[in-house]
Amino acid sequence: MRVFISADIEGIATTVKWPECDSSQPFYPYHCEEMTQEVLACCKAAIEAGATEIVIKDAHGPATNIDTKLLPSCCRVIKKWSGHPYMMVQGIDSSFDACLFVGYHSEAGSPGNPLSHTMTGRPQHIRLNGKAVSEFMIYSLCAAYEGVPTVFLSGDKALCEHGEALYPWLVTAPTKTGYGDSVDSLAPARAHELIYEKTLLALTEGLKKAEVPAFPEKFEVEVEYKDHANAYEMQFFPGCHLIDPQTVGFTATDYYDVARTLKFIL
Repeated sequence: MRVFISADIEGIATTVKWPECDSSQPFYPYHCEEMTQEVLACCKAAIEAGATEIVIKDAHGPATNIDTKLLPSCCRVIKKWSGHPYMMVQGIDSSFDACLFVGYHSEAGSPGNPLSHTMTGRPQHIRLNGKAVSEFMIYSLCAAYEGVPTVFLSGDKALCEHGEALYPWLVTAPTKTGYGDSVDSLAPARAHELIYEKTLLALTEGLKKAEVPAFPEKFEVEVEYKDHANAYEMQFFPGCHLIDPQTVGFTATDYYDVARTLKFIL
């Protein structure tokens, strides 16, 4: 079994403030260590479930966060950014049996995490065919585009609920709950245990029920920016148009075009 893991940092058990997610800040290595441990828990469970190869996309900020020395020998890690539209799942293709997401966070405009955002700090809300768009949604659909089902997600509780609404078979591991500018987090040791337990369940039982979701005939996307100047600028990207002073929209019939456009306008 080949497994793909995408890992972020704003949804791990220890982060709550933006400087903790910033590679220029002194406490950043502490949270990179936790990100590594949560990924490691996921890898250990995947191997127990039968994974013989695991590809991990280090998918936060500089994308050089994971301590690869601690990973099992069957793992490969994709670091930094190539510019490919798949971004946080760069490297995924139809040869994988399952896709898993670790340390993810709620979407822009959500109260589920003090660190809620979608890709950058510029969007206030993003909607795809009327649904709120998270990074998890964007990149799990990239996996689906390649024919790979998403079976596991860890991160804040609100995102886990969002993921379960998208994919009824999804197994989730909520590591924290957001309340305004605060979080109620699991102890890291318990987060590791939970991720291990739920990953194992996802790859032994959940994968049997998992599906690759059918895509609609048309995608209607709206990006509402916090700053009207961003909307003014992004209306000139090919295919985009201004809906109101703060919102840009575009339509696509192929999901790859959605991912490609979002890469440039977010």
